[in-house]
Amino acid sequence: MARLLELAATKKPLMISSVVLSALASVASFIPHIAIYFLIREIIGVYPDFGNLDLRTALDYGGLALGGILLNVLLYFAALMCSHLAAFGTLYELKVNFASHLAKVPLGFHVLVGSGKLRKIMDENIEKIEGFIAHQLPDIVASFVAPVVMLVILFAVDWRFGLAATVGIIIAFVIQMKAYGNDGAKKMMDKYQTSMEDMNNAAVEYIRGITVVKAFKQTVYSFRRMHTAIREYTKMVIPYTLSWENYMSAFTTIINNVYLFLIPAAILVGLRTADYAAFAVAFIFYLIFVPSIATVMMKIMYVASNGLNIIGGVERMDEVLHTAPLPQARLPKETRGHDVAFENVSFSYAGTAAEALSGVSFRAEENQITAIVGPSGGGKSTIAHLIPRFFDVTEGRIRIGGVDVRDMRSEYLMEKVSFVFQDVFLFKQSILDNIRLGNQSATDEQVIAAARAAQCHEFVEKLPDKYHTVIGTKGVHLSGGEQQRIAIARAIVKDAPIIVLDEATAFSDPENEYLIQRAFEKLMHGKTVIMIAHRLSTVRSANRIVVMDKGRLIEQGGHGALLAGRGKYFDMWNMYTKTLDWKMDRRGAGVHA
Repeated sequence: MARLLELAATKKPLMISSVVLSALASVASFIPHIAIYFLIREIIGVYPDFGNLDLRTALDYGGLALGGILLNVLLYFAALMCSHLAAFGTLYELKVNFASHLAKVPLGFHVLVGSGKLRKIMDENIEKIEGFIAHQLPDIVASFVAPVVMLVILFAVDWRFGLAATVGIIIAFVIQMKAYGNDGAKKMMDKYQTSMEDMNNAAVEYIRGITVVKAFKQTVYSFRRMHTAIREYTKMVIPYTLSWENYMSAFTTIINNVYLFLIPAAILVGLRTADYAAFAVAFIFYLIFVPSIATVMMKIMYVASNGLNIIGGVERMDEVLHTAPLPQARLPKETRGHDVAFENVSFSYAGTAAEALSGVSFRAEENQITAIVGPSGGGKSTIAHLIPRFFDVTEGRIRIGGVDVRDMRSEYLMEKVSFVFQDVFLFKQSILDNIRLGNQSATDEQVIAAARAAQCHEFVEKLPDKYHTVIGTKGVHLSGGEQQRIAIARAIVKDAPIIVLDEATAFSDPENEYLIQRAFEKLMHGKTVIMIAHRLSTVRSANRIVVMDKGRLIEQGGHGALLAGRGKYFDMWNMYTKTLDWKMDRRGAGVHA
């Protein structure tokens, strides 16, 4: 709660105004009850001769009650106006700060954390904070002020009836607190938030892979991760909800029937009273007043419940905000050369004991192609991620032109490196804007020139609005190879001196692979190229081939030298050439030509 109040305090003048106005509105809400008390006293005072009732005084009390209602509405409306202005300003700041922090954390954080979790925090948890400041905070103030005013009125009119009503309130309050403490409400709320995040991640993955799911005639029940996430959520939330059943029934019953506690008190008081008129005034007033206790207590319950839910969301947001930003050099250095050197590099992913890389050393020279090959899980993609500091090495160092990448500004390092990944992401923007992401200052002519070099121009010219066509609208969808060439055009227009190609042609058909290879010729000209590939035919002409296996560098050299060494690369090459001869016979079995 302290953290929520800290967030709300970013707009302090508005929040103070909202709190004061909400407190005054809460006090004003009891004015009608006071007016009713005096009106009852006037009526009982003339009983049974109602003709002696002072109508002017009665109307004044009626006007006071109406005025109290109007004052409560106006003050609460003003309180909500102030709180909403504060909430919208805070929401803007939180989202901007959260997005800014995401841009500062290591890029590997986004690789390891699901996009569904971050989307939930950004879209739901932070939005709930806005709701807390706009609605719950004024209600919290009211829920503190209202019971105090209520108790003052209960004991001021007749302390005996007030004590009887308070007994009912205390019993209801104890039941409510026991319900919140049942099986650890805070622990269960943490599980609830985690389950929701797991379902969000699984849902995003399911939607992204819906074509594969449908192609294999699968359903959500056979999509294991999502089915498991839903089942775990159900297993947690239903027993927890049912655990509230008895407590909530008892609480609701008592709080809505506090007047039942007044009846025994009325019998005891009535038997001993000498002033039946005063007794009747007090008893009738309490019968009218105590139903308002339910409103006050229910507001406290909902404020507590919503606060518990929001606190879990704030903790999730703070978990991300407490992720350390990528360390920046105090005295950043720049490099003249663009060779890339790994020097005894070891690396482990967070939360895993096994090393993804262990003692890796090699050098990728300028104006040369260095290929990284090896079995799956050998550490090839980890090498690609470490060059631009998606993660920082555990041991050793990575140098560009003799300068440790950790001694460079992140922006400067990213200017030096371009990527073309196996998985291409294109924004729902025009082709022109998607390519220009590589260099925001590039002119239209430079973007089109890069598209020509990447073999994109021909298919772009056939699109409805050519380079201004927005991807994903009006039925415009690009094939995998076309998307890959857009990504290459993006890298060409960036014109970085170091190029990292991570399985860039893994899923290309022969025609697209030929066009992509032609695009690579322009992209790689005069650059330091690090190419990660499974197809050994694409790397045989590389100046240096680095062979990885289980996180270790086991061989390096040219294609011919590695074949002559008859080591791991030799085995991989033989296996690769055998697969080229593989064909189907008439029975559908795989044979070799």
